[in-house]
Amino acid sequence: MSNQIRGNDLRKIGFPEGPAIGRALDVLAQKPFKKMDKGSALALLKQIKDDPFKYVRDENWRPVAEELVPQPARDVALNPAIKDYRRYGNDFIEDGARRQMDVAMQLPITLDGALMPDAHQGYGLPIGGVLAADNAVIPYGVGMDIGCRMALSVFELPAAYLEQSRQELRKLLLENTRFGNKEVFQKINTDDPILDRPEFREIAVARQKRDAAVKQLGSSGSGNHFVEFGVVDITDPANGLRLPVGQYLGVLSHSGSRGLGATIAQHYTKVAMDKCPLPPQARHLAWLSLDSQEGQEYWAAMNLAGDYASACHHDIHRRMSKALGEKPLAQVENHHNFAWKETLADGCTAIVHRKGATPAGAGVLGIIPGSMTAPGFIVRGRGERESLNSASHGAGRRLSRTQAKNQITQGELRRELKDHGVELLGGGLDEAPAAYKDIRQVMAHQRELVDVLGSFTPKIVRMDGA
Repeated sequence: MSNQIRGNDLRKIGFPEGPAIGRALDVLAQKPFKKMDKGSALALLKQIKDDPFKYVRDENWRPVAEELVPQPARDVALNPAIKDYRRYGNDFIEDGARRQMDVAMQLPITLDGALMPDAHQGYGLPIGGVLAADNAVIPYGVGMDIGCRMALSVFELPAAYLEQSRQELRKLLLENTRFGNKEVFQKINTDDPILDRPEFREIAVARQKRDAAVKQLGSSGSGNHFVEFGVVDITDPANGLRLPVGQYLGVLSHSGSRGLGATIAQHYTKVAMDKCPLPPQARHLAWLSLDSQEGQEYWAAMNLAGDYASACHHDIHRRMSKALGEKPLAQVENHHNFAWKETLADGCTAIVHRKGATPAGAGVLGIIPGSMTAPGFIVRGRGERESLNSASHGAGRRLSRTQAKNQITQGELRRELKDHGVELLGGGLDEAPAAYKDIRQVMAHQRELVDVLGSFTPKIVRMDGA
């Protein structure tokens, strides 16, 4: 490698003896970093060493950052037995997600749990994990993108309007959506009540992110976040949306709490790991008691971030409705990556974490997306007690982002989009449909959790990227 960095160079900038050095050298040997000059590479590695939490979700530097996260003294023991929990579509779920859920079921605060059919490995709880805890909240059991959600608007325009007006709708998407960290609206809705919430003054970590939250209001994140036009097909006459059976134009969005939620998650995970030292396999499941000041602070900050995510979606749909010149006939919104205070079947009060899982209590409406070429489903919860009133939040990943980039070609993605009549604005191979599980199989494994009221089929998809 041209930067010629050696282990001693890393020791000089504070890298500890151990696997972190070897893993850093392995990353530097990869193609994107081979030609980085020595000074820049060392400066970057110093940043990772000083604040590893910032890089634990970075695709390239994650293995290094994980080794550098401080390891507190381990004085909180796990229970030797794994509490029983229900797995929906067990044969459909990767081993890593099951192992993570097993560890979560050994926590001394765990009351109950469930694993959804879209489950795959994450941090702390697996994506698709549901965990009921006794008077405690786990920041990484909620996740980085606090309150991430789906929002659907259904318009009184026929499905045929989509094909007749593709060019116009494409332009509306580009003009009225913003993605990632670089795109913001020049005219921001500074009158939104969310920006006047007292938590922005009273909680230090939220106060530090208020200016960024103002700028990012109404925007969407990167990764799997999107805004898209598609066909809504209502199939159940008793759908609860007061919509006649038939097809409509719809707008579907998926995004979360942007930089505000990520910063809150990082900050309180550090606090939890310091106060609640756990064995290595459980360290990201550190919790905060709701009887503590830190626990109450996180709970308030989490709710702020969730409401901020909702405000972003409302702004997206307001802009899209105004651009279309139409008021929605109906709207559906549901969220995941959150914790709720709920009463379990045995009458016990619990903090129910749904990381990549959505509420599916009796009569609760939601939408479960597929991929950019597969339909999503409008659903109504059945209140299944064994799933802790939960269902999947989507199809779930079949391939990691790195695997998708290595295994799927641009040509394959273009053919897939063409075959389904989908136009993609932005996006990348890591979000290709082939990276996801078959949403129909996922839905088949949760028939006892939700009733299907209709579907949403994407046609013009906007994501982060050129």
